[in-house]
Amino acid sequence: MDPLHLKKLNAERRARRAAMLVTDLGDGRDRIVREGEAVGGELGEAIGKAFRTGRSGAVEVEGRTFFLNVHVPHPRLVVIGAVHISQALAPMAKVAGYDMEIIDPRTAFATPERFPDVPLFAEWPEVVLKDRPLDAYTAVAAVTHDPKIDDFALKAALDAGCFYVGALGSRKTHAKRVERLREMGVGADAIARVHSPIGLDIGAASPAEIAVAVLAQIIAALRSRGAAGDTKGEAA
Repeated sequence: MDPLHLKKLNAERRARRAAMLVTDLGDGRDRIVREGEAVGGELGEAIGKAFRTGRSGAVEVEGRTFFLNVHVPHPRLVVIGAVHISQALAPMAKVAGYDMEIIDPRTAFATPERFPDVPLFAEWPEVVLKDRPLDAYTAVAAVTHDPKIDDFALKAALDAGCFYVGALGSRKTHAKRVERLREMGVGADAIARVHSPIGLDIGAASPAEIAVAVLAQIIAALRSRGAAGDTKGEAA
């Protein structure tokens, strides 16, 4: 590998951005492709698929063989709200390979006893996210039902281009949320990215079932980045 390419890959890793080393196995030439960078034709399709799956491997394109060495950040899940749904979601997210953390300024809810082995921040999102910024490989699920806690985090997630943004609440609740986000200067296209009611529509009722629906929707959003289709669904 060209030392300059290694330097670029390391810089992308530190910034939690996805990048790929594309090597032509015929002549040995390689180049760095960042996620979202335009690459045409069948090679572009193969690169897009590799970014979505996170899997490296060789591909045959128009009579040539390329090796796609994919480097994607580990997915992170930030949950706003130390509630029953969060308690059920924590072990599921760990099994699915997500680094989950919980933010909730309500100290009666945000306790280590309720959330053992989960990074827990009993502070306002404005305080926590200043030192722990969101990014494109972060999912944000706001589940407090309290605009004073949820709204800032939702705007921050949309501004950061998080791959998933979801919020608990009925359609009526979300309609009011939309108005508040507009007043905060969030555009219509960004607001449309918020999954609310949150989670895939599986008829979930209990906190554990809602957690399953939310995690499934998050996984679908991660694996469909940049692809056609809509993973929006409804649960709660």
